[in-house]
Amino acid sequence: MSRARSLVWFRNDLRVADNPALAAARERGDVVALFIAAPKQWATHGVGANRRAFALRTLETLAHSLARSNVPLLIRTSGWFRDHPALVVRIAHSAGADAVFCNGEYPLDEARRDAATAECCRAAGIEWRRFDGGAVVAPGRVLTGDGAPYTVFTPFKKRWLATVDDAQLEPRRAARKQHPIDVAAERLPARLGGVGRDRLADLWPGGERAARRRLDAFVGGALDRYAVDRDRPDLDGTSRLSPYLAVGAISPRQCIAAARATNDGRLASGAAGAVSWITELIWREFYAHVVAAFPDVSRGANFRRAYDRVRWRDAPAELEAWRAGRTGYPLIDAAMRQLEQTGWMHNRLRMATAMFLTKHLLIDWRHGERHFMDLLVDGDFAANNGGWQWSASTGTDAAPYFRIFNPVAQAKKVDPRGDFVRRWVPELRDVRGPAIFEPWKFGVGSDYPPPIVDHAAARLRALEAFGR
Repeated sequence: MSRARSLVWFRNDLRVADNPALAAARERGDVVALFIAAPKQWATHGVGANRRAFALRTLETLAHSLARSNVPLLIRTSGWFRDHPALVVRIAHSAGADAVFCNGEYPLDEARRDAATAECCRAAGIEWRRFDGGAVVAPGRVLTGDGAPYTVFTPFKKRWLATVDDAQLEPRRAARKQHPIDVAAERLPARLGGVGRDRLADLWPGGERAARRRLDAFVGGALDRYAVDRDRPDLDGTSRLSPYLAVGAISPRQCIAAARATNDGRLASGAAGAVSWITELIWREFYAHVVAAFPDVSRGANFRRAYDRVRWRDAPAELEAWRAGRTGYPLIDAAMRQLEQTGWMHNRLRMATAMFLTKHLLIDWRHGERHFMDLLVDGDFAANNGGWQWSASTGTDAAPYFRIFNPVAQAKKVDPRGDFVRRWVPELRDVRGPAIFEPWKFGVGSDYPPPIVDHAAARLRALEAFGR
């Protein structure tokens, strides 16, 4: 009697541990794995070179892990999502699979692709099963008493904590090894969407093992002071796991489980560091739920449509100065240069730089959202869009429009010795004392530009633009 065989379609879930789709398919029978590169679609979604290179490195480690379990990995390239349904059916047939398993993705184009693939599979007599490997609690399951999705984080978090149970919080083990089958694994491409594997490889080693090492080091060290240090870019106080979460080399459930293990099994009480980090992971869940529930977000719309009235400035020279880290505000420039050189930016500085673009320069947040996605190794649409709309005051649970970070005050607060600025702005490397925060007032840093905008004047302009 022949065994059932399933095709497991990997996307942003590039791991074998705590992978619900892979585990369920393996329980059903034999498994063939599939990854489809979609470079044209990725380009329209702003998936940049750093993210693609990191995904390729992680895909390489996934292929090795699957090979150890005798699961062959097939690689295909198909530029557009609209072509994937028919392609998946053809691959399933050629691999002898009568079922397709995957973990869901929540932005609009991905959801439409999956709905079309489900229909195509069913028409071909192929079973379709979709799981939620990218979220602890699936979008649509955390709702208000009226059955509506949440648009404010604090009540969402409260309901999320009340909804989740121990079974949902327990990571799934890696699927057991299968006997060799009659499908051969394919060689990985040298490039993914035109990008090779070596880009930023020293900073961001790919794969599940690298993610686990980083998680173990964080919970065994910086987690204890996370509540205190998480807003300090001059310190190594964060997990830097966001790239691994973005490609699914590690799951949010694995992260929460590790934090709970240090906190006597508690989520919302106990050690401040663990509770604070778990809250950040729930923010990630919140933004995934928002994207799934409000498709206009994926179309580039302001969540708060009342702010469609804001007249953004067309200021290409100022936009370019912001991108290049040449605004004249040291903390903003240091953050933008960190992003350019490492593909990553400290979360507090993501807020500060986003507020600077949208409030100080009054430039449309969508320009910043695209720039970040183009450079971020951890580019994730839901989290990036949510963060940008929060900072621009146009999104869910957003900062009120009159909350405008003062870039000098922020620098003094989060980089009190100026160490972060000196690291990333070499023009100010030799500057000491208060001059590091306002070099134009002290006549230092001759190669460093003066501020492109006055904070007080920019604040008044933003208040008028948003408040009218």
